[in-house]
Amino acid sequence: MPKPTEAALAQKLLEDTDTDSRTRVYTGPTEKVISVLLCVWVVFQLYFNTVGVMSAVNLRAFHSIFLLLFAFLLYPATKKENRKRRFPPVVDLFFIAVAVFAFGYFILHYTAVARGGGRVTPFQIAVAALALAVVFEAARRTSGNLAFLAALFLAYNFFGAFIPGQLGHNGFTIKRVLVTQFWGTQGILGIGVGVSATYIFLFVVFGSFLKHSGFSKFINDFSLTLVGRTPGGPAKVAVLASALMGMINGSAVANVATTGTITIPLMKRTGYKKEFAAAVEATASTGGQFCPPIMGAVGFVMAEFLNISYTTVMLAAIVPAFLYYLGILLAVHFEAKRMGLPGLSKENIPDAVKVLKEQGHLVLPLVLLIAMMAKGFTPLLSAVAAIFAAVGASWLRKDTRMTGDKIIVACVEGAKGAVGVGVSCVIIGVIIGTVTLTSLGLNMGYVILNVVPNKSIYLTGLLVMVMSTILGMGVPGVAAYVIVQAVAVPVLIKTGVLPIAAHLFCLIYACLSNITPPVAISCYVAAGIAGSDQLKTGLLAVRIGLVGFLIPFFFLANPVLLIGSGSAPLAMSLWSMFTASVGTVTLVAGLEGWLLRRASLFERAALIAIAPLLLYAGVASDAIGFALLAAVSIYQYVKNRVPAKKISDSEERS
Repeated sequence: MPKPTEAALAQKLLEDTDTDSRTRVYTGPTEKVISVLLCVWVVFQLYFNTVGVMSAVNLRAFHSIFLLLFAFLLYPATKKENRKRRFPPVVDLFFIAVAVFAFGYFILHYTAVARGGGRVTPFQIAVAALALAVVFEAARRTSGNLAFLAALFLAYNFFGAFIPGQLGHNGFTIKRVLVTQFWGTQGILGIGVGVSATYIFLFVVFGSFLKHSGFSKFINDFSLTLVGRTPGGPAKVAVLASALMGMINGSAVANVATTGTITIPLMKRTGYKKEFAAAVEATASTGGQFCPPIMGAVGFVMAEFLNISYTTVMLAAIVPAFLYYLGILLAVHFEAKRMGLPGLSKENIPDAVKVLKEQGHLVLPLVLLIAMMAKGFTPLLSAVAAIFAAVGASWLRKDTRMTGDKIIVACVEGAKGAVGVGVSCVIIGVIIGTVTLTSLGLNMGYVILNVVPNKSIYLTGLLVMVMSTILGMGVPGVAAYVIVQAVAVPVLIKTGVLPIAAHLFCLIYACLSNITPPVAISCYVAAGIAGSDQLKTGLLAVRIGLVGFLIPFFFLANPVLLIGSGSAPLAMSLWSMFTASVGTVTLVAGLEGWLLRRASLFERAALIAIAPLLLYAGVASDAIGFALLAAVSIYQYVKNRVPAKKISDSEERS
């Protein structure tokens, strides 16, 4: 088969593939029945998140029934099972029946149990055990690592009594554990599934509607007009496109699996090494989860935990997200300069005016979403309005109209995309329930504070970073954050960190666990597409995204980088953003070995040493950093001007 041309790849840069490749594919009438059920689920969620009336706990239970139903229908029990089937296996139908019975029984009897002070019968304990069993089986299929982690936490309820010291407890009966995990609101029907039933589901569906309205193509074409012709242009397009799609769909792995199938081959054809191409895609896809204005729906969850407006969370996340993506773009640019890689040719770059004229209307749903939230409407109502706006906007031009078939496909794909993340949110209820019942979070915080001398913010932050990264490995961004905030945030707050800074600190590291070896799941997916070495890809991803690993430490003690979160005036925050941006340029230049020209080892070491002075918000450190950076820049320009030209000429000839 002939290789696709540059023009063809440029045009297809963001045409997403279908759903998770692990899911089962049905043929015949079963496929139609499942599609109808998925559409019913979408209608149900839209109705009861807007005008419909239902108690929060009942909505969570109904949502769990839908999640488990589709988890057993769509995800096979074993990897060896043939993905194409006419009918679901009998064992899956059995699991579905048990799930519907257990959670249906909960809906019918929860009020009576709550009014009775939580007293339950032996039969109700058995129902709780059945519910827990089917949840673990569904989680094993959709997210095996998280199911294993939840099993460890569940075991801690019983075996923690044998652990000496602060991390042990007195032990709990099976009855008490099952009551907490199922009949209470701190377990599998707690905040995790509550987030899935509201924010996550609606924004995943919104992302699907944007995709089928043609918004993905608009992102691609518009990004090409901005950076397509610059050195390493295709890689920069991949960064921008992955950032925009990642903040909407909220799943780094899904983003890599879809956009990466186009962007990674294009970067390789441009001249980037396969490990670098895979690392860029993985890193860019990961940052979307803390990138405003949508933040993959996790920002709304943070606002709920902090009891503040989403606007405050969004403003605080602007600078860290900007610096993160600035670092990736610079890494791509400097690598291209170092290797002498060109951008795309002029004929493969669409006309900016034409793109805005023909596709600019597709951004209206996103504008409406942001405007409604800025006016004080709830994120849920704003998301539903944006979904309908996506359909309406698509009808403004004939070429982009969403017909009935496209709307159905958008509903089906959106609902399918919510299953994996939703089941993860259900199973993390086991973790949160365990942390609540055993006081593990408080005990772990006490241990860390005892280990850290004088309650050092930075040493505590280092330990929390490690904890956040470990707990977030192999877990979707929102689920990872919900787990980490329950355990790690209180530790930081006790050392004097502002609550919003503590939450954002844990969120960033929980998300970055997707590119942190050894369980860098986004890098594994990208490496599979690129045919690259997984470990090398993971290490390169850490280098490319290093700014993201460093920035949280700079706003721990001095949150001036978090706009609107402290007492610092806006002008000071903007100045700190500028100096931190220069620091990001300096750091990436040192890592990539290029500033004004190829840098020597001494120059690279100097640049890396100067970077923290500019990243840190302080007058003295800024002055010293700017002076040293100016010295290195002048040295490169004056002393090495002629050799730099020779190197450039030789690279062009090669």
